[in-house]
Amino acid sequence: MLLFCFLGISSFLLSQNNGLSPQIINVNNRTFTSLDGYWKTIVDPFENGYYDYRLRPSKTGYFLDKEYNDKTRLQEYDFSLDKSLYVPGDWNTQRPELYYYEGTIWYRKRFDWTNEIDKRQFVYFGAINYDAKVYLNGELIGEHLGGFTPFNIEITGKLKDTNSLVVKVDNKRKPEAVPTVNADWWNFGGITRQVSLVSVPSIFIRDYTMQLDKTNNKLIKGWIQLDGATSGETVQVQIPELKISARVTTDKSGFAQIEIPVKKLTYWEPQNPKLYDVAIASTADRVTDQIGFRTIETRSTDILLNGKKIFCKGISIHEETAFNSGRAYSSEHAVTLLTWAKEMGCNFVRLAHYPHNENMVRTAERMGLMVWSEIPVYWTIKWEDPGTYKNAENQLTDMITRDKNRANVIIWSVANETPLSEPRLKFLSKLIMKTREMDNTRLVSAAMEKEEIGKNVMTVNDPLADLVDLISFNQYIGWYDGTWEKCEKVSWIFDKKKPVFISEFGGDAQYNNHGKDTELFTEEYQEKLYEKSIEMLKKIEGLSGTTPWILKDFRSPRRHLPGIQDDFNRKGLVSDKGERKKAFYVLQKWYMEMQDVK
Repeated sequence: MLLFCFLGISSFLLSQNNGLSPQIINVNNRTFTSLDGYWKTIVDPFENGYYDYRLRPSKTGYFLDKEYNDKTRLQEYDFSLDKSLYVPGDWNTQRPELYYYEGTIWYRKRFDWTNEIDKRQFVYFGAINYDAKVYLNGELIGEHLGGFTPFNIEITGKLKDTNSLVVKVDNKRKPEAVPTVNADWWNFGGITRQVSLVSVPSIFIRDYTMQLDKTNNKLIKGWIQLDGATSGETVQVQIPELKISARVTTDKSGFAQIEIPVKKLTYWEPQNPKLYDVAIASTADRVTDQIGFRTIETRSTDILLNGKKIFCKGISIHEETAFNSGRAYSSEHAVTLLTWAKEMGCNFVRLAHYPHNENMVRTAERMGLMVWSEIPVYWTIKWEDPGTYKNAENQLTDMITRDKNRANVIIWSVANETPLSEPRLKFLSKLIMKTREMDNTRLVSAAMEKEEIGKNVMTVNDPLADLVDLISFNQYIGWYDGTWEKCEKVSWIFDKKKPVFISEFGGDAQYNNHGKDTELFTEEYQEKLYEKSIEMLKKIEGLSGTTPWILKDFRSPRRHLPGIQDDFNRKGLVSDKGERKKAFYVLQKWYMEMQDVK
């Protein structure tokens, strides 16, 4: 039994990065070929295409794009005759019979390729939920765990004139996974974000960061990482608008740090989300980006953006499209959702409960919306399992790697509503240390929970609060804790001088369901709950921001009430059809009254 457990953990650890290359950032500003569009699929709930009769992975696999053109040979599948699914996208909302499906679906895409001299090729996936095994021309080339972060695999020398890319996608929930088997959002399966063939020189700019120094807002600090370098290379960084041109030489591993003094700089802020064109060039490669510069810090109970106190007028958002409630992925999806947030008066969004797609983060940056970004360490997971921790850390690392140059990301969050225990504290403490190690320029937090320490006296009594930058927590007084009348009686006390951030509050209402303000699930009850919640929150000393739950109704298999929920969490201020509920205008009124608060 002990040997079995050890082998299980080892295989779990190995499978998370098997065959993967280090993440290439800023893919859409490079030379790439899109593989988006319709892919052929095979639904395989028993995984017959993967396991042989001894229930172990087959060396070849059944479903690896073999043509069924020999009628004398038995073959019980044919990609070319089977159904298609659109990529990027989830399978649940594309085909009704897959609405509740959890299991394996095989995807196949064929494409032609013309050989490029002195170039390297990578296949890049924006995200696949959850367990992905990638095959190129019948060869297993890489595996990845995690439904919300990007990964890429080098395929240099493996491409032919005509190619077959097959991906085994498995969204089954598992106790050791991150997130685990229970969550309050839909387990959308599929290749849910872009797929690209990225072409780069043999020595290329894989990664870089350019941000203001944490303690000196007149100094841009950063680094560049070349891939493929074996000796020193010269790299030039240009910011034309600032008349900046700087050169550095990498070490033999291709790494170089850089510091650039600046005299006059327009800082990124919600009222003026200034982005500068930045070009990074090596001997053989050149990458451009649009980067904003700002500082973010806390001082006592205040959050300071560029040295000035701000109030984060926020809303939480799930990665669902505005109207059909499938997985969101495009810039157009982002614009619709974020425009609703802006019209509500928001300057901030909490992208819950996992890293959202890059289009969402970049669109928010252009629109002047600050961002809370988090990983799906949600409720209770296997805190003492080394494989589970490694999975969570990988997702954290991938999130920070992708978005570390986005000025609007001001908070990295490591968890949501996790019950207290020593193993949990150790687990999250390590994640916080890893976050600060990777990026010391942003705030680090987690969505904790409130505690009633006396009749109607509330606080946060979580040792994690000593380690994070904010006293950030979810509270549902008036919904899961009494009725809205309780909001009138509650007082809050905190023993730490840190900014207080209400990461969730609210209650359900079905759009156009009207009644008395004492009747649950009516717009009137939700409206009254928001009015009383806001009155309560205004009295909290050190309140620095809120992200009520949630912008729009979203799918959840936990929500069964017929005629009201129908598989939707109805806490949205906008319905799943885009209709605004009465509480939308209550929050809007409060935020608009704070226009003088940046």
